[in-house]
Parts: sequence; structure tokens; C-alpha cells
Amino acid sequence: MSTTALDDGGSAAPTAAPAREPLRIGPHEVWPPVVLAPMAGVTNAPFRDLCRAQGAGLYVSEMVAARGLVEGHEKTHRLARFGPGESPRSIQLYGTDPTVMRAAVSELVGELGAEHVDLNFGCPVRKVTRHGGGSALPWRRRLFQDVVAAAVAGAGDVPVTVKLRMGIDPEHLTYLDAGPIAEAEGVAAVALHARTAFQAYSGTADWSAIGELKQRVTSVPVLGNGDIWVAADALRMVAETGCDGVVVGRGCLGRPWLFGDLAAAFAGRPVDSAPPVGRVVEAMRDHARRLVEWHGETVGVRDLRKHVGWYLQGYPVGPAARRHLVAAESLEQFEARLDELDPTVELPPEAVGLPRGHQHGPKPITVPEGFWLDRDDPTPLGAAADAFSSGG
Repeated sequence: MSTTALDDGGSAAPTAAPAREPLRIGPHEVWPPVVLAPMAGVTNAPFRDLCRAQGAGLYVSEMVAARGLVEGHEKTHRLARFGPGESPRSIQLYGTDPTVMRAAVSELVGELGAEHVDLNFGCPVRKVTRHGGGSALPWRRRLFQDVVAAAVAGAGDVPVTVKLRMGIDPEHLTYLDAGPIAEAEGVAAVALHARTAFQAYSGTADWSAIGELKQRVTSVPVLGNGDIWVAADALRMVAETGCDGVVVGRGCLGRPWLFGDLAAAFAGRPVDSAPPVGRVVEAMRDHARRLVEWHGETVGVRDLRKHVGWYLQGYPVGPAARRHLVAAESLEQFEARLDELDPTVELPPEAVGLPRGHQHGPKPITVPEGFWLDRDDPTPLGAAADAFSSGG
């Protein structure tokens, strides 16, 4: 497995990582201490493999719904597929009912061979929070505790982790309660996206919250998430917060080589890659072929369209070239249009660390009627809260 960064045009980070122990998630030793954040519609097996080829770490699938697994929904089972030879098999699960959660985790482990299960308590989208799920659920701390305990019980010896947000909004913060609760119930690590659900993906992540959580959760690793756009950001987050590792989401969109940068940075060879268009084209071509092999040509080429803008973000190639690529209807046509791009075009230095992906927010958070009345009510929120939705 390669850990070499694509350093064409790269700029050195200001500091190297201090010597540290590898991150441990249950039996899994993760070095560098880097986790790919689950992203709906993005972190499928082809994308995970593409990123893994750049640098070691832990690569988590997109989110699947516990109820969908238990009820045998075809789409949910398709999303839960792992690639050939993928190891460790890591998957994120969403749910709000302890009984359903335990059954779903048991199925993931026993039938699908999952070797790590991450629980999503970070989703901020309305269709999840209005039923009390995702980032809203930790407010109901007793139910949250029961859901986590059920997942851990269903997993047996397989490690379970949780991903949190700081809370629903500034008046309803939950992370300093939820982290220790999850730790007490036997999770293997706790990750914090240092924004509230109200913020969604806007503004700046509050890394100080990661440091606060690290002070509260002491027996298992604490991972930080939010605003890691280049490898230097990861080193700075670890230095500022004391967290045990980082979770990388939007920063790798269109930049799978970020994981090579991170591997180099944590090994003391900091670099922030800015490859020329020719190297970007190689990655796009590889990604396209993997998606077509995984999904079939029609779906694979269509799925790649969302990635085109991310790959070419900041490069002065012009909007017409982007539209031309997105309009391709076959792999052959897409590759032919890639060949039309000038391979010598460079990324301007000021574009290397620009934020990418959606940045919407802030937005009001909707929760079910009566949600605020009793934080210690353990009553499951009902089947609607377990319906599959994207987000994280």
C-alpha cells in the first residue's frame, strides 16, 4: 500500500508531527491516525479504494440505515457492500431504536463481515432531525445511551465508534454529555465534528471543543473533525487539541492524494500537494474506471459527475471544460474529454487549501413535538426516525 504523496507543486507545512503512538480502534492499529469520514453518495467502495491507494488509514463507508438492513431493503444492502480485499471492513450505521440497532449491527458483523461499525450522531439534515435522529438524538441522553449500548452488544468483539456534533445549537450542546456516555458503554473511540447541527457546514469549526472532549473522555481515543483542508491542518488540530487522530471529510473531495499528504505529514515529511492537471486527469480516469467496474457504465459515469467540479476546483481550465466532462455519457467519451485538458496547467498556490464541498448553513433545526420535555425519556422515537437519509 503506497504512502507516497503527490507533491507536484506542493508547499511544505510549517511543522512536522511529533512522534506518537499509532491510533488503536479496538484490534485495528491505524497509522497514520487518519479516518475517512463517511459521506453519503461519495465514500463508496471505489472512492475508498482510490483514497486507500494514496496512504494508509481507516476508510469508512457511507452511512446505511439500521432499519433498512433489518427489513431487507435492497438499496440499503447495496450501500453496505465492501470491495474485494477491503480491510478493515468499516461501515457507518444510522438508527434510533435500540432493538433495531442491535439487530442491524449483528447482521453487519455476522453476515456482511464488518470489522468496525461507526454510529452516526452527526447528521444535521431536517428529514433526520425532525424525527429526533442524527445530531438531535444525543439530547435524549438516556435513549442515546441505550442505542449505543445495543450497538456495542450486537457487535461482540468488533469495535463500535460514535461520531458526534457539538450539539443541536448553541443553547443545546450535547457533546460533553454524549462523549462520556458512549465511553462508559464500551465504544472504541469518539469522534467530534466541531460544529453544531445549526451551523451545518457553515462558518468555522470550533476546535477548542475537541480539546474539551479530550479532557472528558480519557480511556478511548478522541478524534477531531472539521476544516482539515490540507495536511498541515491535521497536524495543527492534533497540536492544538491533543486529539488522538483526525477525521477527514470534505477536504478530500477531488483530492484523494490528501491521504498521501497526511501519511507523509505524520511521518515528519509535511507536504501539501498541488499536482498539475495531468496528474489530476490520471486520478479522474482511475476513479471513473473503478466506478464503472463497481456500478456498471451508465450509473458509474453518472456518479462521477459530482466529482468533476471537486477535482478541477481552483484550476484555470474554464467552465466549458467542466460542462463538457459532466455531459459525457460513456466512459470512452469521458476519457476522450479528459485527454483534451492541458496537462501542464498548474493550481495557483492560493487555491491549495480552499474549502470544498457544500458549505450551506446556518439553518434552524426541526425536532419532533415534545422532544425537549424530558432528556432522560428512553422511549424509542419510532420507525420514521430510522428511515434512511443522507448526511453526516
